[in-house]
Amino acid sequence: MKNFALIGAAGYIAPRHMKAIKDTGNHLLAAYDPYDGVGIMDSYFPSARFFVEFERFDRYLEKLKYDEKVPLDYISIASPNYLHDAHIRVALRRGADAICEKPLVLNPWNIDALERLSEETGKKINTILQLRLHQTIIDLKKRVEEAPKDKIFDIDLTYITSRGYWYYTSWKGDVTKSGGIATNIGVHFFDMLAWIFGDIQQNTVHIHTHDRAAGFLQLERARVRWFLSINEETLPEAIKAKGQRTYRSITIEGEELEFSAGFTDLHTRSYEEILKGNGYTITDARRAIETVHQIRNQQPVGLKGDYHPFAVKELTKHPFHK
Repeated sequence: MKNFALIGAAGYIAPRHMKAIKDTGNHLLAAYDPYDGVGIMDSYFPSARFFVEFERFDRYLEKLKYDEKVPLDYISIASPNYLHDAHIRVALRRGADAICEKPLVLNPWNIDALERLSEETGKKINTILQLRLHQTIIDLKKRVEEAPKDKIFDIDLTYITSRGYWYYTSWKGDVTKSGGIATNIGVHFFDMLAWIFGDIQQNTVHIHTHDRAAGFLQLERARVRWFLSINEETLPEAIKAKGQRTYRSITIEGEELEFSAGFTDLHTRSYEEILKGNGYTITDARRAIETVHQIRNQQPVGLKGDYHPFAVKELTKHPFHK
């Protein structure tokens, strides 16, 4: 049994980390979040200590180590994106391996610094790249590997996950904290694309607003038109009719691979691989971090060239801007 602590216990994705820790037969010693709405912990680790002040959380971890001789093996990080870098550093300096949600960090240079600290401390930095464990994506990778080596695939990637006005009030609506749409909801898709189709040779952004982003990627083995959105009005009509608020789709050579399902246990599977020493590392995360950084810092070119069909959907005003 390994001992865990959790940073960001009140976050949207935190329950998946709690479930993964429990499902893999391990123990959560302590959790931290400045927001105290963490009743979900009763379903997983009701005896775990909980803190709303980071200093007290950190002091408790120190007490466990020096006074009670309890080792801390992992710190799981589900805090806001802009805090990942600092919280990974806390984990490593506390003598624990880190397990960090996507995006691992916001900027490529953060990776360089964390690699040095990992080497200095001898502790690992693991990240959650759950799409690499999704069976539909695994099957697609195999299909590409078995195709003729000179085959260049035509891909449309669409991901729409509806979000309400709360999104813009939260840290997620602040580009400096979330990295914007492409980073916050898209980074693992860009990781998946490069994992399957190879390095990026061209990266063009057509649209990048508060609620959507669209662009074109030329990869070694694919031409990819991509569209990401948090606006439910951009959902296909057939999806709206079903009452669904999330739509994930990859169209490859005109054939749709819809993969909205199959995500329930991917965090648990990620933890299983990490505990076996096979987790995805900071090196694995680098390519996607570089990609979204480029997207975030580009000037969109508009509807020019080869753009995603959804890019023509009518733009909307920011709900809080007149």
